[in-house]
Amino acid sequence: MNAFRKNPDDPGSELRAFTIPNWKSWGIWKILGALLLLILLWSSVTRISTGHVGVLTLFGRVTGEALPEGIHLINPLKRVDEMSIRTQNLKEAASVPSNEGLIMTLDTSLLFRVDSTKAAEVFQTIGLRYLEIVVEPNLRSAVRAVTANHTANALYTGAREKVAAEIRSELAKILGPRGIIVEDILLRDIQLPALVKASIESKQQAEQESLRMSFILQKEKQEADRKRIEAQGIADFQRIVATNISQQLLEWKGIEATEKLATSSNAKVVVIGSGKSGLPIILGGTN
Repeated sequence: MNAFRKNPDDPGSELRAFTIPNWKSWGIWKILGALLLLILLWSSVTRISTGHVGVLTLFGRVTGEALPEGIHLINPLKRVDEMSIRTQNLKEAASVPSNEGLIMTLDTSLLFRVDSTKAAEVFQTIGLRYLEIVVEPNLRSAVRAVTANHTANALYTGAREKVAAEIRSELAKILGPRGIIVEDILLRDIQLPALVKASIESKQQAEQESLRMSFILQKEKQEADRKRIEAQGIADFQRIVATNISQQLLEWKGIEATEKLATSSNAKVVVIGSGKSGLPIILGGTN
């Protein structure tokens, strides 16, 4: 604002205008500067959610930086796009061929996650839609390629773990270099045509019956071997006993038995005479 004053030392001097500083305008600029500083500080602070990484871009160009979870101070001109690095589950039901050309329905579950060290590369080369662009098509392709090398019987019975391991290995070779880590592949269900399923189940029952009969025959053979060994042992015992027993030994054993019976407190012996062997003849006794 302008004001007028006169020189007191010169009574004839004219009034001159001078400018008084506008302190109110200075206060407004300070407030605007403080607000601008707060906005810049607020734009420079970013928060990355748990289980995510933040990919930085500057004017549309990926810088290659990936921020871990937490609070970070960044260049306010940079943009942050979050990507999940948690384990994800992709369920897929597809019709796949077997080695014989049969079409089966195979339900699979793929457990995977984004490699945190390659998150910027995934964002740059694939984008946030990596699930439908890369993971799903390669899962279908790997499942069909692996099942085509196995028979329907193997897939339905004992080779499921082997098939799952082959699918996991195939996917790891394809998705690993793209920044996707394959954790596991699960075969949840295999549905075969009704006639094929009935044929496989019938074959399994026949194999089980064959195994059961083999077990029974083996058991009977073992029992026959046991009886033969037992009979041989009895025959050997009788031969040894018959060879070593003499008439004198029998008479001596008879005498010992007679003495024990005669000295027994609850038995009485009546001797009539002697037999052919010269031993007493015991007619009876009382308790």
